[in-house]
Amino acid sequence: MIQDLAIFWPALAAGLLVTATHVPLGIRVLDRGIVFIDLAVAQIAGLGVILGDWLGFEHHGVAVQLFALGAALAGALLLSLTERLWPDVQEAIIGVAFILAANAAILLLAANPRGAEHLKDLLVGQILWVKADQLPILALVSAAILALVFWWRSRIGFYVLFACAVTMSVQLVGIYLVFATLIVPALATLRLGGGRRLTACYLLGALGYAVGLALSAITDLPTGPLVVCTLTALGAALFLTRRI
Repeated sequence: MIQDLAIFWPALAAGLLVTATHVPLGIRVLDRGIVFIDLAVAQIAGLGVILGDWLGFEHHGVAVQLFALGAALAGALLLSLTERLWPDVQEAIIGVAFILAANAAILLLAANPRGAEHLKDLLVGQILWVKADQLPILALVSAAILALVFWWRSRIGFYVLFACAVTMSVQLVGIYLVFATLIVPALATLRLGGGRRLTACYLLGALGYAVGLALSAITDLPTGPLVVCTLTALGAALFLTRRI
């Protein structure tokens, strides 16, 4: 029990930090009608991780993190440019960016004997492997991003902060949970306004991670997919309740 708790609480803290930065960004993503941008930027950040690893750098080292951040920033700024130039087809461009980055990652992993494992880690994350000594740095980065989200309201600012937030979270919780954390709370609270919506999003995200992690500990099922399903089920219940 003590060993399970030692794994559980850093994972929950990491999930709450991801929720803290992704909720306001998710609301803005939904309001702007560019829902799949998070998948695209997360996949591009993942491509940066795979590229750094392919070039021989340590998988969790600083160099690989810089590759991930550089790739995410480049992708985000490119999508910011395409939104300004061709706003009528922005969603289609985002889709093309996602599928291109995904297939480029597969090509880089093709000759890697552990390629399938790396791809799985990228998709579902490794939230249970978060260590307590990582949390202070994650908390500082999250606080800085969160402060800038409410202050830097320009289009460029949105894309830059989005890239930074996704780079931090994609290796912790995976692409699937990044998408779910961004979109599910924002969608479930669509009919709420102002501070009520933000509060409801945070409560929903925290509950989704807590219940999902607890169920994973009880059932021994994969944590990332179970948190996605739990968060989505809670979000659907809230959305349908508000509709009724």
